[in-house]
Amino acid sequence: MDLNSSFRISPTQLFIFFLVLFYSEKSNVAADGSPGIDGEALCSGDMSSFLPLPYGKLPNMVCKRLWNSFVLRYSQTEGNVVTIVLSTVYTTGWAGIGFSKDGMMLNSSCMAGWVNVEGHARIKQYYVEGFTPSAVKPDKGELPLTNVPPYVALNGARIYLAFQLKYPVPLKRQPILLAYASAYPQHHHLSLHDDKTTITFDFSSDSAPSPSGTFYRVDDMRKTHGALSVLGWGLFLPYGAIVARYLRHRDPLWYYIHLVIEFLGFILGVAAAVVGLSLSHMLQVDIVGHKTIGIFVLVLSILQVLAFFARPSRDSKNRKYWNWYHSWTGRTAIFLAAVNIILGIHIADAGPGWKISYGFLLGLTLIACIFLETMSRLRGSDDSKFPPSFQMNGS
Repeated sequence: MDLNSSFRISPTQLFIFFLVLFYSEKSNVAADGSPGIDGEALCSGDMSSFLPLPYGKLPNMVCKRLWNSFVLRYSQTEGNVVTIVLSTVYTTGWAGIGFSKDGMMLNSSCMAGWVNVEGHARIKQYYVEGFTPSAVKPDKGELPLTNVPPYVALNGARIYLAFQLKYPVPLKRQPILLAYASAYPQHHHLSLHDDKTTITFDFSSDSAPSPSGTFYRVDDMRKTHGALSVLGWGLFLPYGAIVARYLRHRDPLWYYIHLVIEFLGFILGVAAAVVGLSLSHMLQVDIVGHKTIGIFVLVLSILQVLAFFARPSRDSKNRKYWNWYHSWTGRTAIFLAAVNIILGIHIADAGPGWKISYGFLLGLTLIACIFLETMSRLRGSDDSKFPPSFQMNGS
């Protein structure tokens, strides 16, 4: 059945919608890095009374409040020497900062500091070879530390970790990890962190209020990308296809429900792709498999939308070829999207919550398909009994 004119959506309307979606998404993923309400007080303190040189008086110091109570002070010289002082609220356990090539915890190098129960301050470099405490190796790592010894100190309710790095080129945009734990390290092996985050920070700023000191909350973007992907590719599009296949006896209701659900799924899928590509550009990494499949699924979904506008009339001799194309393009997109969601959860080490949630959704979808297909066959229904205008739409 052809869609009524009141339900038609022009390509111009789609384009405008995508532009609004893209710019609203960009506005949500970047923070200006300004100190905020309490940031000025945190950045104005004199560190020379409890930190030795060069940490106590950083030349051209830049101070930024990052995450929770974490505050980063740094200075970068023309010789590419980066002096860093990280501070956060501290009671027990340890606090740390890691440098990563791709924003992932695995294969990152970290500096962690603590003050043990005897009051002795400790700071060490660690290399993350795995996700268990035993796989975080002390006295290893790839950070280019200088001959200036790292230092850790307590001042009031805050702990300060100070160290110095020297790079062959100026340090600019860099994914960094922030983490803390309330349990003390045992024999210099870090306990499991209570919480962590990943951000991308631009070290090219040369003054405290400079907008180039922007940082991006990578964890927030990952969660946004994952949520949009699961909702769009994992929920709306498959269930829109289910509506088309098993509710077509409710003509024309099935068509309108199918169209609305698939359109919402397409919009969420495009938004997921925009956030994913922005995240890839920000981290300056290329996760080839996940990115390639995602782009391919996006192209297939765009072809589905274009096919909607090029749909021949029901009486056209080309209608059966269009039905065949529309059906199998949609099925391929839904299958590859499910594979890519699983791959993305694995790459991001998203944790059991994401795995259980998507596993439950995927299992529920498969059970629904099996049940409805069984009931359909028991009723003696098959595709040949339905008008040729229907095909499963997978957008």
